[in-house]
Amino acid sequence: MQYPQLLQPMRLVQPGAGFSSAGRGIGFLLLLFTTVWCLDASAANSETQASGSQVARGKYLVEFGSCRDCHTPGHFTGKDDESRKLGGGDVGFLVPGLGIFQGPNLTPDKETGLGNWTREQIVTAITTGVLPDRRILSTIMPWQNFAALTKSDAEAIAIYLKSLPPVHNKVGGPYGESEKVPIPVMKIEAPAATSK
Repeated sequence: MQYPQLLQPMRLVQPGAGFSSAGRGIGFLLLLFTTVWCLDASAANSETQASGSQVARGKYLVEFGSCRDCHTPGHFTGKDDESRKLGGGDVGFLVPGLGIFQGPNLTPDKETGLGNWTREQIVTAITTGVLPDRRILSTIMPWQNFAALTKSDAEAIAIYLKSLPPVHNKVGGPYGESEKVPIPVMKIEAPAATSK
């Protein structure tokens, strides 16, 4: 029976027969390399699956946590700009005694977003309120509530934010209370004291 050249039947070779010790050494190295490469590819595939599930978990937590409300343009006017999702809000929040704060760009844009932040820096910011430059986030960002996140949930949020398409959108602020700002401002005001 004739076989195409690629499908020739294999001949069994007795160990040590027909191969020099150098040939056996090269064969062993090829076998070792192939085994390590397959194991490495298998580990990379399992890491991709793990990060895929972490991205999905992070997306769920970001949506459930209503991050888009303050960090997506158009949200407070009823027209979320999906092309700039989480790319920075277009409404400021006046916190008496502190100033006016605008939701920053959470996408991985290197110039205007979180592109130069590490995952650990994102986790630290959302769970402790401490930014990479050591400033503390305003209380308008509910980091005190996010402090209760599990480490894996906080990391899933960071992984999700890093997976977003970068949006180049420079957000202004923070602004002083009396400063004129180019965006609509929501004001948080304590109720007036009432007399009994």
